[in-house]
Amino acid sequence: MTEKLYLKDSYLKEFEAKVVSLNESEKLVELDKTAFYPTGGGQPSDTGIIEFDGRSYEVLDVSKSGDKVFHKVSDISGLSEGSIIKGKVDWDKRYQHMKYHTALHIIDGVVFHDGNGSMTGGQIYDDRARADFDIPGLDKDKVLKILEKSQEVIDKSLPIKVKFLTKEEALKVPELARTEPGKELMKKLDTFRVIDIEGFDFQLDGGTHVKNTSELGKIELSKYENKGSHNKRIEITLKEK
Repeated sequence: MTEKLYLKDSYLKEFEAKVVSLNESEKLVELDKTAFYPTGGGQPSDTGIIEFDGRSYEVLDVSKSGDKVFHKVSDISGLSEGSIIKGKVDWDKRYQHMKYHTALHIIDGVVFHDGNGSMTGGQIYDDRARADFDIPGLDKDKVLKILEKSQEVIDKSLPIKVKFLTKEEALKVPELARTEPGKELMKKLDTFRVIDIEGFDFQLDGGTHVKNTSELGKIELSKYENKGSHNKRIEITLKEK
């Protein structure tokens, strides 16, 4: 089992860890703990470097299998089980992912609290994010209204905190998970990680987020697509205010 440092502190950029196992053919490194976020939930994996014995190994991709996290590196020679390494996350890339993930959460919260439909999916990129909706009659003007309400949330400078709930506590929170996969996951978990945008939204989540909505700047619509009666897709970008 890998201790997932990113679940407690999204701002952790460097860490020390021990090599648990190596897959030489696939150049995969398993560590006892990591701050590198693995691909999941629409958020791409982190990249960065692992340092050991004066050498740097580029982390190209990070994946999760069960409770273990694996780091695909450019070269595995010189590493061995038990090696104590230093990991360094590509912070500029991570921070963009954090901002866009938080922006999607805010948009989802606006749609959820309006009660007219749902956000059905999302994808985060280094320079933008995508959201899919199932909302009756959703057109570009209504999308702009959703983004206007989302900007109002951003401008309130709301603190964002990570909290961990027991199963008993989590089951008392209505709509903690809003998707079918999320609801199925709740049946299997004993501890629940939630993102609390104070005074606005409270939701089950395993990704990385900023500490305050003000960090997002200005949200802008960059693309709107009508992909069918029950599927409208948008892309957003975040700009400095």
